[in-house]
Amino acid sequence: MGNKNTGKKYNEDFKMMIVDLYNSGSSAKDLSSEYGVSEVTIYSWIKKFSPIQTEDGSTVTADEIAKMKKQMLRLQEENEYCCPKY
Repeated sequence: MGNKNTGKKYNEDFKMMIVDLYNSGSSAKDLSSEYGVSEVTIYSWIKKFSPIQTEDGSTVTADEIAKMKKQMLRLQEENEYCCPKY
């Protein structure tokens, strides 16, 4: 394995490119060797950025779900602050 890039930051485009390559048939092991990213990191990106099919046929990623949850909580807090229940 030998690729120890602890603390290295990758931008979102790079991460999604790796996931796309994986989804196109490249193995995590090959991608790890070629790009110097650990297999564990690649698998976490796959989990985060791979599309999930919804009931209505659209797709969403785990990352998008997390962002929507965060936004929903923020909006709920704003709503409670602006319009308290009586």
